[in-house]
Amino acid sequence: MNLGFELECGFRQALFDVSFNLKKGEIHALVGESGCGKTISAMSILKLLPKTSRITAGEICFEAEDLLKHKNMQDVRGAKIALIPQDPMTSLNPLYTIGNQLIEVIEAHQGLRGAEAFDKAVEALKTVQIPPERMNSYPHEFSGGMKQRAIIAMALACNAEILIADEPTTALDVTIQAQIMKLLNEIKTNTGTAILLITHDFALVGENADFVSVMYAGRVVESAPAKEFFAHPNHPYSQALMRSLPSNGKKELETIPGQPPAIRQNIPGCRFHPRCKSCMEICTQEVPPFFNVGEGHLSACFSNKLGTRN
Repeated sequence: MNLGFELECGFRQALFDVSFNLKKGEIHALVGESGCGKTISAMSILKLLPKTSRITAGEICFEAEDLLKHKNMQDVRGAKIALIPQDPMTSLNPLYTIGNQLIEVIEAHQGLRGAEAFDKAVEALKTVQIPPERMNSYPHEFSGGMKQRAIIAMALACNAEILIADEPTTALDVTIQAQIMKLLNEIKTNTGTAILLITHDFALVGENADFVSVMYAGRVVESAPAKEFFAHPNHPYSQALMRSLPSNGKKELETIPGQPPAIRQNIPGCRFHPRCKSCMEICTQEVPPFFNVGEGHLSACFSNKLGTRN
């Protein structure tokens, strides 16, 4: 899929041929630096895009249908594809109780009313380990972790087939992070839900993801099963990210020189080449295709000359 924005200086492309698959009962992690296009890629699935955005090519396939051509996304949002937004603090209405907000979601997407909707809401809260008596609590009476669990309860209440978790552990302490990720793992195991986990936390990915896609400057540069990826990161950008982790065993952390490109910058060839230590002349001229570098492992780098083009 290709997507861009209408700016004062004209149309500028932000996503370049972004493609990934979500499988039932798996956590697919989408990782990369802030601003690389992770969130906007996920929001395009639900068509929750700014008015200035425009999808110029591609399709989003769900249940043998292209969602870009779907006329009533309200039938899909929440009911079939649910979202855990990045900031639970601002995602809940402070004027309504948690129960009221949860029941509203159930009534909108499940068609239940009265006692049935209430019972469904209580069941959803129990799933995320929130006592039923907290139905009458307001958001300000919840801790950060409980707010996040309440958001997850809203996502689960409609039995969605896909769950988009946009940095679900941001601003939470380590203990609460572990609880949230344990809950997401239980959800994928018990319900077969496909989870798209958007994060820049490689430790979180290593412990929980089944599959990894790495994005840089609006393009997916590497995709692989999680175990394969962490054992053999291939793309220079992926390798640089791994070397910058505190757990790499070195006394001093390595940094990636330069800055990610701004949307107004037109970079020919591989978009990572201005920051890449392994840059070759061809990298500055042509966009690298994906090469097979392992079982289910694709990497868009010309250094894989012996690989098989996909």
